[in-house]
Amino acid sequence: MPTAPSSNGFSVLKHRNFAFYLSARILGTLAVQMQHVAIGWHVYAMTGNLYDLGLIGLAQFAPFLMLILPAGHVADRYNRRNIIALCLGAQLLCGLLLLGFTLGGSREVWPVFLILTLFGSARAFMMPATQAVLMNLVPADSFSKAVALSSSTFHIAVILGPTLGGLLYFYGAPTVFVAASALLVAAVALMCMTRAPQIVNKDPATWHSVMEGMRFVLSRPIVLGAMSLDLFAVLFGGATALLPALAADVLHVGPGGLGLLRTAPGVGAALCSVALAFFPITRRVGLWMFGGVAVFGAGTVVLGSTASFWLALAALFLMGAGDMISVYVRHLLVQYETPDAIRGRVSAVNAVFIGASNELGEFESGVTAGWFGLSRAVVFGGAATLAVTGLWTVLFPVLSRMDRFPHAEREAAAAGGAGKDGKAA
Repeated sequence: MPTAPSSNGFSVLKHRNFAFYLSARILGTLAVQMQHVAIGWHVYAMTGNLYDLGLIGLAQFAPFLMLILPAGHVADRYNRRNIIALCLGAQLLCGLLLLGFTLGGSREVWPVFLILTLFGSARAFMMPATQAVLMNLVPADSFSKAVALSSSTFHIAVILGPTLGGLLYFYGAPTVFVAASALLVAAVALMCMTRAPQIVNKDPATWHSVMEGMRFVLSRPIVLGAMSLDLFAVLFGGATALLPALAADVLHVGPGGLGLLRTAPGVGAALCSVALAFFPITRRVGLWMFGGVAVFGAGTVVLGSTASFWLALAALFLMGAGDMISVYVRHLLVQYETPDAIRGRVSAVNAVFIGASNELGEFESGVTAGWFGLSRAVVFGGAATLAVTGLWTVLFPVLSRMDRFPHAEREAAAAGGAGKDGKAA
């Protein structure tokens, strides 16, 4: 990392509201990841139909896509803390309904999809509020550390959650849902104890106001460049969707090896975000962001070019670390550049970009694998990511040449002006 640490990376936890929020987020993420494991296993055990596994994702993504932009307006019009607490409560309700479903012994799968539709709706309202609320919890000079620590703990929860869910599933799906529900009860309580003052927008919910976030993004080359770079990089670099086939047909490893491959990007991202909490990026910001995307693309090329399990594991680790750097810089850029009154709507636009890149990236990887073959498709995706990185340096030169975050430049300029005025006086 480029700078010496100014203080302990965990010092941001001294802010009570952030500590409560972070604890709630960790517990909620653990619970959701545990639930996902149990849902997948239980549905497949009931039906044995791979199509049903695909419908699990669709049932969650469809309401998310429809509701995410209105949810951004809600995050600006109402208290974000309350929105997050209510969404965690909705996820708790989903867990309790799933518990009742499994205890009832029904062999019908459609109730699960209805429950997951509710879960996807809650996720749509929770995502922009979660992204936007962080700026309301800590002082501006602690924000970068808060982002890094929040990201690192999120990735750790994503790694641990499926493992815990899998272990508890040995005692049956109801055990998983009971444990997840207990974690969500604690998460709701912690979120209710959090205070997050914000500027509340009282504009009525019209199509014009809902689209304010999109207009803001399109009017700011820095924000648009950062969001679209991530969109197209992940769109072409969605090789993780092909990991089951790579593990079986190229790397010749079993389910245990596949588990390690799936974990490697999360480990790389988690360790990188911990490092960022101690060594935050403050200079050569644009170079770090583009470099992170380039590392992600290069790692994807290596992944598609090797038949070595250990080299593939290292490539995935670097992909996670590179992606974390670009996500870190992009999140700071978007949050610093966005007025608090529309931060929820801009975060909703960002969520659309993220969701589209992830879902369409997996689809693109599957299509190109059918066209070109498995390994060639992965290499093509990595090469396309590197090409996008180079193209975006030309299309958004203000972003690629950025030294410091714009808010830091403005503060430095203001301090310089004040100094000159003081000297003249």
